[in-house]
Amino acid sequence: MSEIHDSANNIAYLLAEAASGSGAKTALAIPASESADMRVVSYAQLASAAAQVQRHLAALGVERGDRVALSMPNVALMPALYYGIVAAGAICVPLNPLLSGAELEYHLRDSGAKVLFAFAGTRLASEASSTVLVKNGSVRCEIFTGGEGSPVAPFDVPADSALSATDSSDAVLEPVPVAASDPAIILYTSGTTGKPKGATLTHANILSNARSCVSVFGFTAEDVIFGGLPLFHAFGQTVSMNAAFAASATVALLPRFTPDGALNLIESAGVSVLAAVPSMYVSLAAALEAEPERARSLRGRIRFGISGGSPLPAPVHSALKTLIECPVYEGYGLSETSPVVSFNQAEFGMVLGSVGRVLPGVQVQVRCPQGSECAPGVSGQLWVRGENVMAGYWNNPAATAEVFDGEWFATGDVARVDEQGNIFIVDRIKDMVLRNGYSVYPREIEDVLYTHEHVQSVAVLGVPDERVGEEVVAVVMPRPGADEGVLQAELNALARTRLAAYKYPRRYVMVESMPLGPTGKILKRDLRVVIQRG
Repeated sequence: MSEIHDSANNIAYLLAEAASGSGAKTALAIPASESADMRVVSYAQLASAAAQVQRHLAALGVERGDRVALSMPNVALMPALYYGIVAAGAICVPLNPLLSGAELEYHLRDSGAKVLFAFAGTRLASEASSTVLVKNGSVRCEIFTGGEGSPVAPFDVPADSALSATDSSDAVLEPVPVAASDPAIILYTSGTTGKPKGATLTHANILSNARSCVSVFGFTAEDVIFGGLPLFHAFGQTVSMNAAFAASATVALLPRFTPDGALNLIESAGVSVLAAVPSMYVSLAAALEAEPERARSLRGRIRFGISGGSPLPAPVHSALKTLIECPVYEGYGLSETSPVVSFNQAEFGMVLGSVGRVLPGVQVQVRCPQGSECAPGVSGQLWVRGENVMAGYWNNPAATAEVFDGEWFATGDVARVDEQGNIFIVDRIKDMVLRNGYSVYPREIEDVLYTHEHVQSVAVLGVPDERVGEEVVAVVMPRPGADEGVLQAELNALARTRLAAYKYPRRYVMVESMPLGPTGKILKRDLRVVIQRG
């Protein structure tokens, strides 16, 4: 029996529906380049721009199922292109603007993209012209400049693009009918082991996850959602953009995260919900501690924060609650799960240290090494099944088979679930350190070290050691003004007191900054290089 094709199955229906019912309402608020003013884009304007993109793709010969790559920072054009691509029935391939030429070549070739939209001034845009697939005409590349000398102007288009000659005033967004199971988005994993793989997410995956977030968090049309997470990443796409538009809320976009820039945006746009990763919260808490008057002015203005990607240090959680009365709900997800699997939820109360309970339509299972389901409280690999789980890895049936057992997806994370259904992430399986035959989970050690008031950021990892197999090393970024020698001695004493003898770090490396990925997650593979260099 064939699936029903309907425009309501299309991700772009979120924008079309919001524009139909709340056209005059602000969809996007963006800081102007050289003033405290906010540039705003209504739902009607955004939908019209997306419709213009949809027309443009049809003129280029892009058909249903074709792949269109998209590389943009958080500017107004990003959602216009995103929704225009999926409205046309094409598959959107969001790419990190910091990709090198070789990485871009790989992503374009692997996805089979016919068109690439990029933003001038980014590394990817500068690399695109020399990319073989662009040079030989296999991929049409259009570079957007931003217009008016500003990187945040709403709908600037290249002068040589057919888009620039199209009057968008009469453009109506009409998403093409699709099946719920049709591919909509290909999100490439970080490639920490081997080449990046394209997680293929369907329209149903994204719509289900976005609407579940609206339900769980209680987003309303009155909310202003912080848009500092990169929209080319799953977390930003689903929570900051798709879920916000499902609620007809406003997204306050931040093209590049800095603590001061974020606080300015929060104040100017009246942000009511934060969505960020722990490294962002760490920076915001430090900035607010340094400006008590600013913290007082924000107290009670933000309903809550949402955090994911890695553990939020308990002191940071407490600081935000004390400084601005902002509770932060931690959750868990992966690109392959659209991305949200679980979150702490107000309905059930916050359980510190956990990533909460599953979203509606999602199930989890913890399996022991022999494959049987673990009892509550027992750690094993976390598996996920539900409406949010990807269709598979693009053009990679072997990799897909490795992570699926029927409908169940293997996350690669060690976790435990208590009797109330709260999920506790122990660590990534691949991050586990095997020291002298004992399994050591870096996350447990990091949680202990984060309790020291002079630790800004910390990452624990294993390095090869002839005597014990792998040795435990802590890389620490101290807070400004901390004495590194004193801090190292105090951390060593703290770890020895709080951890078993085989767990505490035998070596500490002090650094001025941490290498971060696009979502602010610490890149441990880069830290290994730092450690090996001594």
